[in-house]
Amino acid sequence: MKSVLRDIRPTAPIVIGAALMLTLSMGMRQSLGLFAPQITRDLALTMSDFTLAIAIQNLSWGLLQAWIGAQVVRHGFRPLMMTGVTLYITGLALLATAQGIAGVILGAGVCMGLAMTCTASAMANSVTARAVPAHVRSIALGMVSSVGSLGALLSAPIAQSLTQAFGWRIGMGGFVTMALLMLPAAWFASRVDQIPIPPLPGGRVDSSTARATLKAAAKHLPFVVMACAYFVCGMQLVFLTTHLPSYLALCGMDPMLSAKALGTIGGFNMMGCLFFGWAGQRWNKQALLGGLYISRSIVLIFYFTDVPTPQSTILFAACMGFLWLGVSPLVAGSVAEMFGLRWQPMLQGVAFVSHQLGSTLGALGGGLLYDALGNYSLAWKIGVSLGLTAGIVQLVFALWRPPGRPAGLPSGAAA
Repeated sequence: MKSVLRDIRPTAPIVIGAALMLTLSMGMRQSLGLFAPQITRDLALTMSDFTLAIAIQNLSWGLLQAWIGAQVVRHGFRPLMMTGVTLYITGLALLATAQGIAGVILGAGVCMGLAMTCTASAMANSVTARAVPAHVRSIALGMVSSVGSLGALLSAPIAQSLTQAFGWRIGMGGFVTMALLMLPAAWFASRVDQIPIPPLPGGRVDSSTARATLKAAAKHLPFVVMACAYFVCGMQLVFLTTHLPSYLALCGMDPMLSAKALGTIGGFNMMGCLFFGWAGQRWNKQALLGGLYISRSIVLIFYFTDVPTPQSTILFAACMGFLWLGVSPLVAGSVAEMFGLRWQPMLQGVAFVSHQLGSTLGALGGGLLYDALGNYSLAWKIGVSLGLTAGIVQLVFALWRPPGRPAGLPSGAAA
């Protein structure tokens, strides 16, 4: 670990800035479900109305992520990330002052969805991958994802405490204040623009085009399978962050238990990200992804097949937290290994489209099923079934065909 820290030290301000930006953007976004009961009651909305905004957020985030990633090559990280932070603050302010469904959709849906393309995992991971040497890249990605999980650990209790004491609008105002810290974080992280992309073997410059890279990715089966299985990650995680507070309220649990559960997820996510970042430096990242999806689905089965208690909920949150964002360093590291760093933000965005389609299904589908049936039984069963299927396919394919350099790119592009 000392050698890893020594290798990261020269670019530590960049990595810390990326981690802080990630922890704030992801933490507050993951805690929006805590506001759902009061927002829907005060604004006379249904749960499906609220989850429609979250679905729009996830869909716009996913569909635009690849395009934003491609713009990094043209404009650099700084203008994109600073614009994203400004949109994030604007979205929270619009949500805090919303008077109906339009304000909720515009703030939590459109503005925050656009903001996440410039401030969340894809950009933070791309910054980190360029800033650190290749031999510690997976571990560094795990460290950044680990710090990124602090957001939920801090945001959830703050949101719940302010909301219970002063109402949801004051709680959202607290989030606006926290979001201001993203401005200096994004500024420091964007110093990575000064670091050139490492040359290919022989000192050659990677001159591959976006079109050639996308074409090669579409024909590279390890990438295609990984991207499709990524759907499950978004579906399961957003279902929990959006609907777990409502599920616990439906079961008669203390509202503060939701915040404790989301905080526990954030705390154990730190350990999970560090573990999977370390493991990805040593073993097949694709196989680790398959095992992670299967493990998540098994944990969901054990929790939702029994009546929840405070103890079982915290244990469930701890297990899910360990498996939460460990996906992030594995996917980012896989993309860098297969395609190199030049187009990594774009290709992470391509894979992320699948993730966000799953997120849309997890948020909106869960809300529609709840409104129709009055419970979440069918919703979690669908999540488990798809999770087990995707995990098994990912694991089997990874062992059958380990990822390598795709055809159609310059030799050595996948460093």
